[in-house]
Amino acid sequence: MFVRTESFRSFLRLYPIISIITGIHIFLWLLLLLPIPFTTTLLQQMVGFNYLISEGEFWRLVTPIFVHGGFGHMLFNSFSLILFGPALEGMLGKFKFIVAYLFAGVIANIATFYIEPLDFAHVGSSGAIFGLFGVYLYMVVFRKDLISQMNSQLIVTILVIGLVMTFVNSNVNIIAHLFGFVAGALIAPLVLPKNAGLIIRADTSSRPRLQIPREFSAKHIVWLVIIILVIIGIIM
Repeated sequence: MFVRTESFRSFLRLYPIISIITGIHIFLWLLLLLPIPFTTTLLQQMVGFNYLISEGEFWRLVTPIFVHGGFGHMLFNSFSLILFGPALEGMLGKFKFIVAYLFAGVIANIATFYIEPLDFAHVGSSGAIFGLFGVYLYMVVFRKDLISQMNSQLIVTILVIGLVMTFVNSNVNIIAHLFGFVAGALIAPLVLPKNAGLIIRADTSSRPRLQIPREFSAKHIVWLVIIILVIIGIIM
């Protein structure tokens, strides 16, 4: 489910939305490295600064989803999107996936605006990524026809690690994580396919089934370790 076996070219073809979002992450991070006043001003205009949002700069409820505070922040969020996003983009399709992703991210930022003080500023896509986890949890609880039992156990384990670590690290935007997660669960019934047969029949298309092998090889164990490290990296 989360083990990536595609070539780079195949990944771009099968998951164009995730590829575009990751490309935006990298592009905006590279702008941080350029000693050009325009780029600094542009990126400052994308930060989720609550005071300026209260002054009417409402685009700041969207733009922080794509901006990160440094290389490590960008790397872990992008890697988590590459790990956890493809199964959902394949299942939902491009349009519904981007709707769910942006909906979770924007709800996370709106909650941050109303709950955190006016001097609070934030960047990062973790709220939107936790929205993907919310969609997965909805499947685990309400749409067992779309997900195997083994996958359900794996997702619950990942969610427990992610939520626990969210409260351990004091530098995390807890509000964004929690509300992004809830937003993903809320929009899940609107974007998930109504018929599980749509997934089962799509073995060779860009809509993969949410399944994992019956037996774990050394490769799968390595990927599981990577997934756990990425989860920890998101909230560090």
